[in-house]
Amino acid sequence: MIRVLVLASLALASLGCIGAPEIVMVDRATALEQQASGSFGDLERKLNRVSVAPRPVPLTPKQFEALGIKPVRFTDATELTDADRIDGLLVQHCIGEGRDGLLVDTYGSCIGTADHEDSIELVQRVNGARTQLWRWMHEQRPAASLDDLRRTWREAHLRGVVCGAWIEGEAERWEAKRC
Repeated sequence: MIRVLVLASLALASLGCIGAPEIVMVDRATALEQQASGSFGDLERKLNRVSVAPRPVPLTPKQFEALGIKPVRFTDATELTDADRIDGLLVQHCIGEGRDGLLVDTYGSCIGTADHEDSIELVQRVNGARTQLWRWMHEQRPAASLDDLRRTWREAHLRGVVCGAWIEGEAERWEAKRC
């Protein structure tokens, strides 16, 4: 009888009464699986908010110059006269006071950034005005040579040029004006 019961239970088991549980696949991980795999959304958002604090980076004027950024002026650029702009370009070494009394484009040795086309236009305009001034001076003193007038004018002019300006010295060597 025991044998019969064992055989009957085996027969019933083979008929499908006992079967494996159904497996359901889900495309999303559970919260425990997300934590185990390193997904900490709330914590990550909180850390991002705390770690990002928008603020300016403190830089010195020398660091700005090294980056090629013009120093910020307290005056509006539209209020600057040609003389102010010339002084700035002379100190930046973008232009220089030549030995002949004319301004010279020295953009290759320029410190920082400057609009090259704008500086060339400014140099041409100022050089034209200087040439016109020298002709007028020669008309007032026809006995003096034009070269002597230019040399005398340049000597007087250089006394008033801003400190650090780029000036052509002996043997076509450029140097900053000392004060």
